[in-house]
Amino acid sequence: MAPLFPRGFDLKQPFGELRMQWSNPSDVFSVLLLLGGDVVSRALAQLAGGSVTPVTFSFGVSKSPKLLLMWVFLLTQEGWVAYSVAAIVSCVGENRLMPDGPDCQSIVIHGKSGYVRQNTSWILGRVLRDYDHWMPPQAREQLERFVSRKPHDKQASGVVVARAGLFVSVFRASGKKIAGEPERDLVWLSGIIVGIFQLGIACIPFGLYGDWSIFLITAFGIILCFATGALPQWREEKWNCRRNSDHNYILTRGNGAQHAIVVLGGGHGLNFEDLASSDAYSDSSASWLTRLSLLILAGFWIALLIFASGLQQNTWFLLAVGGLGIIHNATVAGAPRRPENFGIHLEAESFIGGPKVMPVLMDTERRYPHVGRSMLQTFFPGKLWAEEEQEWHLFDLEAKAHDAEIKAKRLEDELAAQQAIHPFSRLDAGTGKIQTEEALSDLERSAKRARNNAFALKKTARDAREGSENLKKASHQNTI
Repeated sequence: MAPLFPRGFDLKQPFGELRMQWSNPSDVFSVLLLLGGDVVSRALAQLAGGSVTPVTFSFGVSKSPKLLLMWVFLLTQEGWVAYSVAAIVSCVGENRLMPDGPDCQSIVIHGKSGYVRQNTSWILGRVLRDYDHWMPPQAREQLERFVSRKPHDKQASGVVVARAGLFVSVFRASGKKIAGEPERDLVWLSGIIVGIFQLGIACIPFGLYGDWSIFLITAFGIILCFATGALPQWREEKWNCRRNSDHNYILTRGNGAQHAIVVLGGGHGLNFEDLASSDAYSDSSASWLTRLSLLILAGFWIALLIFASGLQQNTWFLLAVGGLGIIHNATVAGAPRRPENFGIHLEAESFIGGPKVMPVLMDTERRYPHVGRSMLQTFFPGKLWAEEEQEWHLFDLEAKAHDAEIKAKRLEDELAAQQAIHPFSRLDAGTGKIQTEEALSDLERSAKRARNNAFALKKTARDAREGSENLKKASHQNTI
């Protein structure tokens, strides 16, 4: 029978074991494998899309504390190994690499039709989530003036509402930069810097003791990280949309949200409706080359982990390399970024806000026809007051007049361009034949009809507006 106390009473033995562990940790992976595969996935989604994706080398969480059994649990552990295996499953089964859905629930509203789409784009969700970070200074100053600091209601007296009812930020898609081409920032650059630091740490045991194993593991791990982020599939999924859109879009969290971001396409922006529904109607299915690449990368990650698990000396350096990667990847995964870092290049135009939502929507519609109307059903899904119905009817008339004016101007510009080419004939782009003066006259008549229609609609809208103002004045005088 084994003795109840197999060793004598010795207070020094635990100190010796602790000293040995701290001088050269023998189970370093139990400490290193702390970062989850979901964090790695989000860090990749933040930085991927270009030729270089500087996501740093780190580890995940081990389900077994035994080094000899570690490889048995590869499929159930977190980190790069788990991510590489999960990426194969996601790529083969779901045809995607990007994280499953945005981490900020939002909707995209078409700026003319008012059609609402539930956003499934990860980058659009991040753009809205980080708006407090990249909000222009003039918008922040204006928002502070609009913030309502009145008691919420009589029953909740003393409760202060430190927010505006609605704040509409209007941006115009920039024509100076290519949509879908992300700009590099400090978050991207930090991956290069941290990778260099990791290699520098790994060189220390190489230079001092001739132990090249940690340098080899670190260098090979960084290569695998960069190779995973360089897959073309990332770019196809992040910007799976049409370019040079001339439509207007509203990005918001929905009814009750404080912010609504309006993007005027102007023929330069990304199609937000395509982005918002890119998951549901994706045509960027992963190719067999992508799937094969992921399979090979997963095999290399498994081989690297098995090789690294046999380290017995200088493990503090590997702990420093992995710990630095853990901190960096966790920071990158949640770091706020600007729209241009996601390939959405915007130029600030105007900001409209106030403590009440309806006046803000009306002011937006007054300055940008159809845009305020498109948000009305989202923020006011119920029945409106009679005065509000009348006001929105007037806005509809003015919007129709505005559309007619744009159409007339487009036809007149086309007519002027054709007349500049030849005063009596023009080349038909469809048939390639020279059209006679009669065809040119048809275009002139169409432009004239469009101009007359625009004039009539503007007059109708102006008369309706004047009549409404007169009724308001008469009602006010009768009340007095």
